[in-house]
Amino acid sequence: MSSIDLIKATNLSSDMGDVVVHPLVLLSVVDHFNRVAKGANKRVVGVLLGTREGDTADITNSFAVPFEENKDKPTVWFLDHNFLDTMYWMFKKVNTRQNILGFYSTGPKIKENDLKIASLFRQFCASEPVFVIIDVRADMEGQPVVAYLAKDEMETEGKEISKVFKHIPSRIEATEEEGVGVEHLLRDINDPSTSTLAASIRGKIKGLAGLSNRLAEITAYLDLVKAGTIPVNNQIIYNLQDVFNLLPNLNVEGLIKSLLTKTNDMHHSIYISSLVRSVIALHNLLNNLLKFSDVDDVLDRKAGVDIAQPSKPMKTEAKENGTKE
Repeated sequence: MSSIDLIKATNLSSDMGDVVVHPLVLLSVVDHFNRVAKGANKRVVGVLLGTREGDTADITNSFAVPFEENKDKPTVWFLDHNFLDTMYWMFKKVNTRQNILGFYSTGPKIKENDLKIASLFRQFCASEPVFVIIDVRADMEGQPVVAYLAKDEMETEGKEISKVFKHIPSRIEATEEEGVGVEHLLRDINDPSTSTLAASIRGKIKGLAGLSNRLAEITAYLDLVKAGTIPVNNQIIYNLQDVFNLLPNLNVEGLIKSLLTKTNDMHHSIYISSLVRSVIALHNLLNNLLKFSDVDDVLDRKAGVDIAQPSKPMKTEAKENGTKE
């Protein structure tokens, strides 16, 4: 019985609400990219394994697949589906609950061949395969996981229906065991000398940088729609309208006064804390100097360094007149 026959015997709903990616998948994808494509300016493709719980795809494992594509001719690509079938059955012997849910790519953007790859994966999936882009770039800001699902869409009336990728919600979650493993890995990455405040500020800076990138992307999309380059998507416009409606009205005098009061209180606390910290540091420095001043003299004697004695006034007697000077 082949994997295709087994999948056809499984009946799952085609609707997909959201995608949950586990840390083990992220580590496997990064390892796959570093082994195959690091420094080569190309992407890697692999298989996503997991389970379906209602309308949620729980992706718990993955494995790499040989994949090549021609940069000059995007329509020319190769994916070893025989290797895929063999590896899937090997994973099936270890965990029978895991099924093929889709495929991943290091992107970082959707490419022309991805719809064709999705059509190939339909014979291995019981429902529409999930396409997850995992961004492995070190300077990437925000969540590195973006999920898509191919759905039928008719652009204009009279034309044939075609497949297009639709964005679906995605998140990163870990079991208790995976959380312990991630903490052990982060011990070698996080700097223990960095204070909690510095780490919090660094996180806020990264969050603001990610927000800036999203706003730039929204601006570019609206400019393209205004110029008529791409058709308007009503769902995106509705979402943007909801975002603007949720923004607070900063023209209210009471809100402005409250924000200023809270900011002043926060800065006052920071100023007092800095003064106290400086005084304590100077006090500890003086205590340290008094404590180890004798030790420095002993070390200097052992090292043969002459310690200058305080000079005493010399008394001389005048031999001629018998007076002291």
